[in-house]
Amino acid sequence: MTYSSASRIYPKATTKAINELSLEIGDGEFIVLVGPSGCGKTTSLRMLAGLEQVDEGDILIDGQSVVHLAPRERDIAMVLQNFALYPHMNVADNLGFALRIAKLPKPEIKARVAEVAKILELEDYMDRKPAQLSGGQRQRVAMGRAIVRQPRVFLMDEPLSNLDAKLRVATRSEIASLQRRLGVTTVYVTHDQVEAMTMGDRVAVIKDGVLQQVDVPSVLYESPVNAFVAGFIGSPAMNLIEGTIGPDGVTVGSTILPLPRQFERAVGSGRVTVGVRPESVALGGEGKGIPAVVNLVEELGAEAYLYAQLEHTARRSALAAAPDFIVRVDPKSAPRVGSRIELHVKRQSMLLFDIESGARISV
Repeated sequence: MTYSSASRIYPKATTKAINELSLEIGDGEFIVLVGPSGCGKTTSLRMLAGLEQVDEGDILIDGQSVVHLAPRERDIAMVLQNFALYPHMNVADNLGFALRIAKLPKPEIKARVAEVAKILELEDYMDRKPAQLSGGQRQRVAMGRAIVRQPRVFLMDEPLSNLDAKLRVATRSEIASLQRRLGVTTVYVTHDQVEAMTMGDRVAVIKDGVLQQVDVPSVLYESPVNAFVAGFIGSPAMNLIEGTIGPDGVTVGSTILPLPRQFERAVGSGRVTVGVRPESVALGGEGKGIPAVVNLVEELGAEAYLYAQLEHTARRSALAAAPDFIVRVDPKSAPRVGSRIELHVKRQSMLLFDIESGARISV
């Protein structure tokens, strides 16, 4: 399946909702589209489904252009965030509805519905109406209604957004496991980057209708192509602070951080954005690191996160205040709120980005 420079331009809009999206999706692959609200990820999904027109470029499934095909002719099944179940039908009727519309023989409908009910462990709920089901059970019925059609492609638009936090964690592993068993190409949309990183074979990051980077989760985390991807992928996010490159390293506030060895001769001088992951920072003695004050300590049991205000940014007004600098620490040794600390950045862990374009500076 391929997006080939596909664009969507809404009437009277000054910018493209989707701007020349080019993306190759492998047969049986689970790919996740992720990005902030309004970035165009759902529009991309709806273009594939035929619910939004493609104004420029093309979309191909199995090598065939589908932009002029009606949604029902594309052999695609969607799972929506509100489940969209028929309230007056029981589970069995909801599962078999699309097959009845397609006028399949009753024995085949019964067999397919029974098979899907077994896969999703819905056999004990077949006579219940949606109102009698829990959120997780309704979500499984919605999944089953898509699976029973045996489509070429599954499209999922934030299917877990209406579930509570604990159920989301359990259900996302169920969906990922089920997709791998079925082997059906799946495009999954979410704004939750934790979902994206834990579920997708690959993750495509979108900003303002433009594809920023697509790769396996580990590459996105370790080698983001720009500051946006670096700050979006990861929980907590990467710390992004302004620095100035000089002969001795990168100056942040009044502290000089030695440049990673590979950058010593590769970059010149001037302002840059420095990227540092929370786990790449250690606390040290006074006068040896970047001075900061602890604003919040978030204890999570096995680990803790400090949210600290860098001293050289504390003089700014409240409206222009820089975001907290986040550090992962051992909860047993976490300093108290209000404590003054020194932050030591591990030399080989820094990433540098162009301060204007946001592009990563690489050697």
